[in-house]
Amino acid sequence: MNTHSSLSASPALPDLLFAALVTVGVLLNAVGLFSLVMEPDGALYATIAKTIAESGDFVNLMVEDRDWLDKPHFPFWMAALSYLVFGVNSFAYKLPALLFFLVAVWYTYRFARLYYSQLVAQIATLIMLTALHLVISNNDVRAEPYLTAQVIGAAFHFTRLYRLSSRQPEGAKNWPDLVWGSFWTGLALMTKGPFVLVPIGAGLVIHFALTGNWREFLKLRWYAAILLSVVFCLPELYTLYAQFDLHPEKVVFGKTGNSGLRFFLWDSQFGRFFNTGPIKGSGEKTFFLHTTLWAFAPWSLLLYAALGRAIVWTAQKRTYLPEFVSLGSGLSTFLLFSLSGFQLPHYLNIVFPFYAVLTAHFLTTLRTQQSRRAWLLTQRLVFVLLLALVGGVIWFFRPEPLWGAVSWVTLATGVMVVVARAVRRPGRWIPALMGTTVGASVLALGFYNLFLYPNLMPYQAGGEAAFYINNRPDKPRLVGQYGLNHYSFELYLKQRAYFWRTKVELTQAAQKEPVWILTHPAELDTLRREGWTVTPLDTFQFFHVTKLTGPFLDYRTRAGATEMNVLAKVHLPSAQADSNE
Repeated sequence: MNTHSSLSASPALPDLLFAALVTVGVLLNAVGLFSLVMEPDGALYATIAKTIAESGDFVNLMVEDRDWLDKPHFPFWMAALSYLVFGVNSFAYKLPALLFFLVAVWYTYRFARLYYSQLVAQIATLIMLTALHLVISNNDVRAEPYLTAQVIGAAFHFTRLYRLSSRQPEGAKNWPDLVWGSFWTGLALMTKGPFVLVPIGAGLVIHFALTGNWREFLKLRWYAAILLSVVFCLPELYTLYAQFDLHPEKVVFGKTGNSGLRFFLWDSQFGRFFNTGPIKGSGEKTFFLHTTLWAFAPWSLLLYAALGRAIVWTAQKRTYLPEFVSLGSGLSTFLLFSLSGFQLPHYLNIVFPFYAVLTAHFLTTLRTQQSRRAWLLTQRLVFVLLLALVGGVIWFFRPEPLWGAVSWVTLATGVMVVVARAVRRPGRWIPALMGTTVGASVLALGFYNLFLYPNLMPYQAGGEAAFYINNRPDKPRLVGQYGLNHYSFELYLKQRAYFWRTKVELTQAAQKEPVWILTHPAELDTLRREGWTVTPLDTFQFFHVTKLTGPFLDYRTRAGATEMNVLAKVHLPSAQADSNE
């Protein structure tokens, strides 16, 4: 086994350049902290955390005043604790996720340094900070920023435990890695469930197999790690048992007798994989193959080449990889998700640290001038393509302020050209390639975070209606949604938000006083025909902003692609109110 840092003698990036690029990468991810939370999932998760913070109940997960059985607790606990410190707002919801992501970046660097050169670790760090879907996930926050840190954190400590134990007898010096690895694994279990054992453990299992270290499977430390991981996961197991197993009368998925433990251990994992659980999806075997092309951009072409070489050379038993943890975890998780019946683009984020290391190693092992020039040209073409894409979006979407978006593109392009010229010297092809690729990411994702994303938020009708109500001094006690479930409405409303799903529920609420409802115009027409007094207060345009379409992006046809939501004051007909008293 070759444990040298790399096959290449390329020097590390200069400290000043690396620090500058890291700073740019951190700012690129942090710039979205103050923008609104995106629907549906982000706003849903933020609302669950709001309920926890305001009620003080960290056991029961509730959505629309109903018991909710879907995701584990950990991300909601983190957001709720942040709310208790900073108040309920977008910044407080996104901050802990960003901090966990930065922990993932730090662990990626440390993991790379176990087997590779400083240059590989530097490149992997910059890839993590600029890969498209990682940056997007720090704005549209779900569970992935937390899980990415937990997976690479556990993998780092378990891998270091293996390396240290192979050099010295098992003893006191090794136990911190055992505990920390188990700790991160326990948190990962409380974030996504038992499937996380695949990205955490499969890499080491494959590494042991390919290096012939079969005796590792008999070492007590790994069984101790499993036991400790379960111990660290006990808070999740307890809360699921307390919310559901102790209360079989609760109705979830349209039935009673639900077991939270069974759902956590089986239905949410194997049920989704085989598409037999209560929550179903429609998987497609090549989904992640083409999804990775844009999710890992602007590094995806390099990743495909890196994976191809790693797989072929490993199959040929040629010396290339100094470790197989990255390849094993990356490929096994990719295969698991590809075969699953439930697939979403952000699922692969958790193995991006391994992909970053493989990509960085590939770059540093390019030996010929021809291959180096080819990849430098390729990444420059990627920059041009992203520039054209951003330019096209600006032309058709017309974000506000338009001059700001144009200035951003001009500035980012100009800086990239200056940097490219500054490092255009023989033997400095890696700084040139890194500057070009990081520049491409800053150009595209800076535009996304600063201009595109904020211009999408006004089309979240629920949030806009909540802000309107918050500023009305005459707002009533009862405010809610009728026939809608915009989670941003509940998140940003500074009073209790009600959900009236049926006419009976709305009638009961409006028996003694007028109520304000956010609803469809057709629902108001029905109420008018039934004799209700309806006073429209304001209208809000709605579009599902996570599913962008051509007609919506085109400013000339956007109005026709949205639907109207109306905030109205409604009175129950006097005769009906009297009869209900």
